[in-house]
Amino acid sequence: MIVKAKIRLATFKDLAAIVKIYNQAIHSKNTTGDFQEFTVNERIDWFHKFSLDEYPIFVAELKNEIVGYATLSPYRPSRKAMNRIAEISFYIDYKHHNLGIGSALIQYCIDDCSRINKESLLAILLDVNTSSIQLLKKFGFNEWGHFPDIIHLENQICGQLVYGLKLKP
Repeated sequence: MIVKAKIRLATFKDLAAIVKIYNQAIHSKNTTGDFQEFTVNERIDWFHKFSLDEYPIFVAELKNEIVGYATLSPYRPSRKAMNRIAEISFYIDYKHHNLGIGSALIQYCIDDCSRINKESLLAILLDVNTSSIQLLKKFGFNEWGHFPDIIHLENQICGQLVYGLKLKP
């Protein structure tokens, strides 16, 4: 079943839901390299690094509940030649997987890239995160790099992948 979630710019009041969703990903042990949960207070500075005009955070809302989010963040921010690239990340509440929410967030981010003057998207992810890999491929992302066996998770070693999408000008 596919549901129609409302996608909108995140506000500070959404931070608790964003942190909750990210902490679920930490518990999965195959979608992020973080081991310890975050508190809302620990993510305040992180949240304020995003902005509507350059690198936004979007949330997916279903029946007034935040069920997922996506970020567009700088890739190697101190290097001006790379300012037309954004790194995309997305996380969906586990109760809302396989409902089309990840697809809606990715499409929204892709569509917004022309407004924020981005020409390429990168997704940097663990090579054991097969569901995200399949989702990225659905949108035309291709594997642009693989760093094998460099990530030490709690019970396994895995690689890091870089998936990319060149956007139409």
